[in-house]
Amino acid sequence: MTGQDQTAIVTGASRGIGAAIARRLIADGWQVFNLDIIAPTVESGASWIETDLADEGSLSSAFEEILGQGPVTGLVNNAGIPGNEALQDTTLAAFDRTIAINMRAPMICAQAVLDGMKAEGFGRIVNMSSRAHLGKARRTAYAGTKGALVSMTGVWALEMAEFGITVNAIAPGPIRTDLFEAANPPDEPRTQAIIDSIPVKRLGEPDDIANAVGFFMSDAASFVTGQTLYVCGGTTLARAGS
Repeated sequence: MTGQDQTAIVTGASRGIGAAIARRLIADGWQVFNLDIIAPTVESGASWIETDLADEGSLSSAFEEILGQGPVTGLVNNAGIPGNEALQDTTLAAFDRTIAINMRAPMICAQAVLDGMKAEGFGRIVNMSSRAHLGKARRTAYAGTKGALVSMTGVWALEMAEFGITVNAIAPGPIRTDLFEAANPPDEPRTQAIIDSIPVKRLGEPDDIANAVGFFMSDAASFVTGQTLYVCGGTTLARAGS
């Protein structure tokens, strides 16, 4: 079913993991639209539509433009904002914005493409969660919203299965991106400590996540739905066993 006549949306595809996902899907034959508030910083081949994912009107305008060209049968809810505040320092404003981008926007996006997927009898939705949803200090808003995505993934999978639509989630571990390296400079001991804590002894690369997305979006994954895949180099197991 996937091929040149299939259209996918990837949110937050202007850099990092999102850009890698867009490149992978294009290589697999998808036409890809990138919904992001910032202009692409790397070339991915996706068509960029400037979109504020926290603004319902901005999202509506983007979908009106895209759906006017035909149905969307692929959606990757990749965009998200992090957080690094202890509970007592988490403001309501920051909490609400995290919910708007990490949790509310994925729901709005899924609602927007649902009718087209049903009409086509085919659809693929991939939600980007995080290993942090299992518990990570200073991540009240971030981990909460990423855990919510896992829960919504299961609900949507049950609701959409009869229409040929699969819904799955990916929960990355530490991934080498510009944002990660800005917060964790490669030459600092604490960065090496993070790497040493990963069983495979390396950081993940954006392509590691893109490869997982490529599988979930493919015809080969038609019998896989409602699942959360931890692409973490074994970090989840190591933390659970410590």
